[in-house]
Amino acid sequence: MGTGGHILVVDDERSLRKLLRTYLEDSGYTVAEATNGVEALEQLRAGGIDLVVLDMMMPEMDGLETCRRIRTDHGQLPIIMLTARADEIDRITGLEMGADDYVTKPFSGREVAARVKAVLRRVHGDPDEGGPLRAGDAELDPISRTCRVNGTQVDLTRLEFDLLAELAAHPNVVFTRERLLERVWGYQSGVGGKTVDVHVANLRRKIGADIGVVAVRGVGYRLDPVGPSS
Repeated sequence: MGTGGHILVVDDERSLRKLLRTYLEDSGYTVAEATNGVEALEQLRAGGIDLVVLDMMMPEMDGLETCRRIRTDHGQLPIIMLTARADEIDRITGLEMGADDYVTKPFSGREVAARVKAVLRRVHGDPDEGGPLRAGDAELDPISRTCRVNGTQVDLTRLEFDLLAELAAHPNVVFTRERLLERVWGYQSGVGGKTVDVHVANLRRKIGADIGVVAVRGVGYRLDPVGPSS
């Protein structure tokens, strides 16, 4: 039995599930399998899953709908999506639905195992021991991992919280997209800088208030240390 965590691999291709099982178990993980989104949701209801590797194109319930259901029912459970589609719009759609990472087929089992390790390392990292962080009208508590705007809690995905917290912890510092990918995602993501842009856009939409994040044209983002609205 693995010691690195319990991974659910969801894909209708038996050979791909077998490949991922081999590499993930060799990396110390325990692996469960599902052939479609309906089976995946049934297994998740039983609990004990630490991360889901989820194919986008499946019968009965596709990966995007499954991802949406997971986010609704299981909060910030990490999700890595797999797809044969290479179009940028598909990658962005997956991220907007709440996926933590995205891998395009064909890929190596070793690559997926590395992505799983990076996501879980970020998820289980030591919490910031400092006090609350301010991002415009939003207040972030790194210990409870909550975000509040004028006393009202706003639900953020794990990556959205980590991205805003990283910027808030370093006000006035300009981060390139590549640096944010390294510090927040834990590696150089093959998805590219659009990953960061999508999550910043999601933060602005969800919080619905000034979060102090400023785009630096041709570079990346910084957080201006503005105070909360009166």
